[in-house]
Amino acid sequence: MKIGDIPKVHKALKFEYENNSAPIIELIQAQTHSPFKVLVGTILSARTKDETTAAAVRKLFAVVTDYKDFRKLSEKQIEKLIFPVGFYHNKAKYLKQLPDVLEKEFNGKIPDTIDELCKLPGVGRKTANLVVTVAFDKYGICVDVHVHRISNRLGLIKTKTPLETEMKLREILPKRFWKTWNSYLVSFGQTRCRPIGPKCENCPIIEFCNKARGEKYNA
Repeated sequence: MKIGDIPKVHKALKFEYENNSAPIIELIQAQTHSPFKVLVGTILSARTKDETTAAAVRKLFAVVTDYKDFRKLSEKQIEKLIFPVGFYHNKAKYLKQLPDVLEKEFNGKIPDTIDELCKLPGVGRKTANLVVTVAFDKYGICVDVHVHRISNRLGLIKTKTPLETEMKLREILPKRFWKTWNSYLVSFGQTRCRPIGPKCENCPIIEFCNKARGEKYNA
């Protein structure tokens, strides 16, 4: 895949995306329009399947509607609400710390920049980029395992880490595609372009894929 192919690939991925379920974080935004709930959902979604995250946020948001509600819960109670998301012990600890950090650093408001979001417990660049784009409709490039793998699998980039992938995509990806690149590739990675046993037959972007051509690729 070449840089000039990006619009064609993006269009094909958009069609696939619109015919599948949206990723869980976009559903949270559509249903709640709450930066707080998008942030919490994104923290919970790390290393966790969407269906598991969806069940966890349903339980959690039945009890927690505002960051201050975490003060009423112990870490053990939060753990029970979010189990079995990945690393739920650590995530419960981060959520318990969230009210104090939000009030101390940001007067109780969810920040809307990547650098500021990264000051929150449990928030790295992947989470921050996703919150910025989904909750605040600002430009960011969220790189999770799907974006890293598929962007390399296509041969668009050659990177070894998600951070390298983000920085490279910021260089070459037209800005009009920044907000949707993650959503489309996450959906595509969950339904078709899986890490093991990808469904290459009738793939809409197979002509652009290094893997399909038997060429070397990272990730």
